[in-house]
Amino acid sequence: MDQIRESLLKTSIATKRERFGRSITMAALILIAVIVVSIFYFIASKGLSTFFVDKINVWEFLSGKTWNPGTTDAHGKQEVGALPMIVGSFLITVLSAIIATPFAIGTAVFMTEISPKHGARILQPVIELLVGIPSVVYGFIGLTVIVPLQRHIFGGSGFGVLAGTVVLFVMILPTVTSMTVDTLRSVPQYYRESALAIGATRWQAIYKVILRAATPGILTAIVFGMARAFGEALAVQMVVGNAPILPTNLTSPAATLTSILTQGIGNTVMGSMQNDVLWTLALILLFMSLVFNIIIRVIGKKGELK
Repeated sequence: MDQIRESLLKTSIATKRERFGRSITMAALILIAVIVVSIFYFIASKGLSTFFVDKINVWEFLSGKTWNPGTTDAHGKQEVGALPMIVGSFLITVLSAIIATPFAIGTAVFMTEISPKHGARILQPVIELLVGIPSVVYGFIGLTVIVPLQRHIFGGSGFGVLAGTVVLFVMILPTVTSMTVDTLRSVPQYYRESALAIGATRWQAIYKVILRAATPGILTAIVFGMARAFGEALAVQMVVGNAPILPTNLTSPAATLTSILTQGIGNTVMGSMQNDVLWTLALILLFMSLVFNIIIRVIGKKGELK
């Protein structure tokens, strides 16, 4: 009896393996959480030094139009206005998303509703190829094709908002398209069958039923593409001109948060005011990434198909 009781109360090998697996996953989860919190703390501590250590006014930093760290104006204030980079980042991001959206929706509709066989055989490999191309390649193509073409048509240097918009449009197009395709495919088949059963044409079923049902997912794809465009650095830096001034038109040179960061972070001394303001730009980028993620989650929760 004692041996039977002991064998019944003894922890089995399967239980030990389960506990070991749970401990490994828990340790991995804790490690990821610690890394994320550490990144947030590191960037926040460096970025906020601009306001608490260097005593730069928050509003003047966000609304100032002159970016020349290390120099002062006639009133003795540091010229660290980040408004040109903020405007440049949002302008290029929004314009690229506006251009990419109709192309992405049209391609996704063709791949899922018009000609699924040809779409899967021809367009799907093309989209996957575009996703895998490094950003430096996009930037180099923009530098050798888009910039000279813009210079030939509009004059000027060729560098500017328009060149950055075109490059980012091509970069985010496959991402928005692939997510839109997944969204359209997730629409229940009985939506299509019901629309056709009441006498709707295929096109009426597409734009009055399927696209409306997939609207939250399409919006999520657009915001996701904007998030990628907002954080893109190398490709934009190669074609935008990197001039920290407010753009007056689409062909004028401009600068983004990422282009100024990558251009200046290696040329400053850690702990200096010039370095702190760059970390503040990084903090703005991090904050915007959080905003984009929150928007995506909100849209996803509201748009869940029942």
